[in-house]
Amino acid sequence: MEFQDYYEVMGVDRDASQEEIKRAYRKLARKYHPDVSKEDDAELMFKQVGEAYAVLKDPEKRAAYDELGADWKAGRDSKPPPNWGAGRDYYGDSATDAGSASYSDFFESMFGGGYGGARSGRSDAGFDLRGEDHHARVVIALKDAYEGGSRTITLREPRIDGSGNVAVAERSLKVNIPKGVREGQRIRLAGQGSPGLGDGPAGDLYLEIAFEESSLYTVEGRDVTLKLPVTPWEAALGGRVEAPTPSGPVDLKIPAGAANGQKLRLKGRGIPGKTAGDLYAVVQLTIPPADSDEAKELYREMEKKMSYNPRAKLGV
Repeated sequence: MEFQDYYEVMGVDRDASQEEIKRAYRKLARKYHPDVSKEDDAELMFKQVGEAYAVLKDPEKRAAYDELGADWKAGRDSKPPPNWGAGRDYYGDSATDAGSASYSDFFESMFGGGYGGARSGRSDAGFDLRGEDHHARVVIALKDAYEGGSRTITLREPRIDGSGNVAVAERSLKVNIPKGVREGQRIRLAGQGSPGLGDGPAGDLYLEIAFEESSLYTVEGRDVTLKLPVTPWEAALGGRVEAPTPSGPVDLKIPAGAANGQKLRLKGRGIPGKTAGDLYAVVQLTIPPADSDEAKELYREMEKKMSYNPRAKLGV
């Protein structure tokens, strides 16, 4: 009988990972599926791919194939050890295998009969394959993370048309943004990925959340930071100022003697959640410009009356 090189059929290396084998199978199963393929040998290739995958996807069958299959390739008569695989169903799940009622003689010799519980008369009424998952990135305003909201996104997806050709189609989808969502968090939309083949279910769509760039805020986890401009007299004397937050303005107390870069914590004012984040207002000391005669005169008065030397501790 003819040796079947399942790795060659799948187009993968002999040391390919299970994930690589799975990806190769999905690609080839779609390529040669009788419902969409125009290849002359589509039906034959479809069966060969299904048979190869039935072996390589199963670690035990794959190990046996790697160990014993070489004997067939070398022209030697070799069979699995007695009772190898007894009691196991090597045909797998019909919902995921592109199998056929007629496997090759090579397959039957290794896994059929008494060596794997082959079932005579098995038939597949159809082929079912779950659709692929899709991944996309959606950019939202920080305010949406505080209040929740919705976004309409446009997706460009490859589709197989009625003629079996691959075309790019656009579709719009309204997405609800949950309150308290964090940057980098993924939202799963069940059934919004690629459609399945046969009676296979559609894949899922995973949306990764990103925040719009902001001139006011930076975000780390659920904590939000605001750079808050403060005048010299507000920092020196203290007082109350109105500060913006993503959920609206708040009245913030500046302590007397506040230093540049000092953090003022507003507990629980960060992104909502089971444990809400905090909002930090970072003092940014700003110097009024000397852009008028009056302003210049005020600075001269300060120079005369305050006798302040910021470099006194530098020893100069």
